[in-house]
Amino acid sequence: MLFLIVEKSFAQQQLPEGFVYIKMVIPTIELEIRYAGNHNFIGKPIEGYNAPKAIITVEAANMLKKIQLELEKKNLGLKIYDAYRPQKAVNHFVKWAKNLNDTINKEEFYPNVKKKNLFKEEYIASRSGHSRGSTVDLTIIDLSTDEKKALDMGSPYDYFGKESWVSNTNLTLKQLQNRKILQEVMQKYSFRNYPKEWWHFTLRNEPYPNTYFNFEIE
Repeated sequence: MLFLIVEKSFAQQQLPEGFVYIKMVIPTIELEIRYAGNHNFIGKPIEGYNAPKAIITVEAANMLKKIQLELEKKNLGLKIYDAYRPQKAVNHFVKWAKNLNDTINKEEFYPNVKKKNLFKEEYIASRSGHSRGSTVDLTIIDLSTDEKKALDMGSPYDYFGKESWVSNTNLTLKQLQNRKILQEVMQKYSFRNYPKEWWHFTLRNEPYPNTYFNFEIE
């Protein structure tokens, strides 16, 4: 299969045709873009994330808007952790994963997985669906309180381990119910999950299935 990596420079962050800022389409959506800050498994901002913004394809954004509208009827909403990811960010992950001495955030994000096994166990890869523009990491938040607290999914975002697998049933009844809400609403609107990460979804029939973009997030 032929993969095309597209590199472009956008001085005014003029997005490629077919891409939008999620907030522009869904103003009520919450963002917590972990890779633009220090709270992630590497422990520092990731290359290509120059602003805590979320970009995605128009098709994916339109589906997320439908999901948000449905959830809001139940006093719930979406929180985005990551969406489009530049290829250079993926390269940053790969470089970090090969440095076995850098384990500053192991305790929080991968306490039971040896760093040397992150590739073998498919938590880190040289290509990511995020770079194709139609993959998103997210959770559901409770809109009934000012804190807009995330629902308890049984493991934190970006936790590498079986605890985060979609098939994991070693959870409380409430955690299972919360995951069921997330999985069902995402699948209803044409997103498929990644079995090892409850938060990770890719739009079915994504518009750029073989294109890995590399423009930075400004």
